Amino acid sequence: MNFGRWIGLIVLLISLYILWQIRQLLLLLLTAVVIATALNRLVLQLQRLNVKRGWAVLITLTSLLALLVGFFLLIVPAFVEQFQQLIALLPTGFARIQTWLTWLEQQILRWFPNLPANLPDVTSLIQQIQPIATQLLGQSVNFFSTSITAFLQFLLVLVLTLMLLAQPQPYRQAFIRLFPSFYRRRVDEILTRCDVALGSWASGAVITGIFIAVLSGLGLWIIGVPLALAHAILAGLLNFIPNIGPTLSAVFPIAIALLDAPWKSLAVLILYIIIQNIESYWLTPTVMAYQVALLPAITLTAQLLFAGFFGVLGLLMALPLTVIAKTWLEEVLFIDILDKWRHPHQIVREEVIYDSNTDYDTEISEEWKEV
Repeated sequence: MNFGRWIGLIVLLISLYILWQIRQLLLLLLTAVVIATALNRLVLQLQRLNVKRGWAVLITLTSLLALLVGFFLLIVPAFVEQFQQLIALLPTGFARIQTWLTWLEQQILRWFPNLPANLPDVTSLIQQIQPIATQLLGQSVNFFSTSITAFLQFLLVLVLTLMLLAQPQPYRQAFIRLFPSFYRRRVDEILTRCDVALGSWASGAVITGIFIAVLSGLGLWIIGVPLALAHAILAGLLNFIPNIGPTLSAVFPIAIALLDAPWKSLAVLILYIIIQNIESYWLTPTVMAYQVALLPAITLTAQLLFAGFFGVLGLLMALPLTVIAKTWLEEVLFIDILDKWRHPHQIVREEVIYDSNTDYDTEISEEWKEV
């Protein structure tokens, strides 16, 4: 390896180290790009109605902020109140569970008198679990109520989204200029495909989320669980996080159902299992024909990787970023490289062609074809 290659390798390693150090900032930037891409479709729809782009952007952002404010006003205060009641009733709940387990232990010893006498003491187990559970619930409330960092990150993403949404073309052209001239037209096509893929995924996710929210709201209302509308909206939003979101959406209604009656919590669990099975085996395969198809193993692996590297925000953005990565891999690695890979004795090199009427070199400048 000559001196120039060593310099290139060192520069590459330094660049990767810098990117790793600013990975959180890069994730916030990618989050803003994804949100701006999704909102830009709404802006384009308004522009087709003869609305100027500036007013279309203002209407879109105002509507988004109104939805966010309405969501927090509807869900957060009610959940905080119910959560505080749940924490206050934890000692009573643990005492009731302890009574049931003690009765069950006596019945088991009556039915099976030959069991060993050194079985774990239910009372001691309950006493050990109770302070741990109370401490965890209290820490979760403090975390969500004092998360200033999350608010600052949200504000940064909002500002970046506004900048990207106001004038997307200059940023798009600047990104395209990072590539060699002969490949810039191809990069423009790939960005367009990413836009379509994100739009298809968002449309399918919205349809699925609305379905989950409606069924959850109706089921919780029939069972008689408090805050049925808030739980339904939360279930629809958490459905944007595959695998993990549906499980998280069932925790809050099950916990609040315990405030009324234990049988309601069991009914809520059965309800959510039925809804998720309908969504997994009927709705998702139907909607999948109109959105980007991702294998379940790839989706789960991406969630684990992004959550491990970037935390909660990485978990939220795992799926759209995986959609983007999938599009780039398919277009660049498979179509542009592997699909055109031929044996050296079966190919010839074409001449470089430049089209002076466009801003980019034509994509066939360094292309290889079969003899």
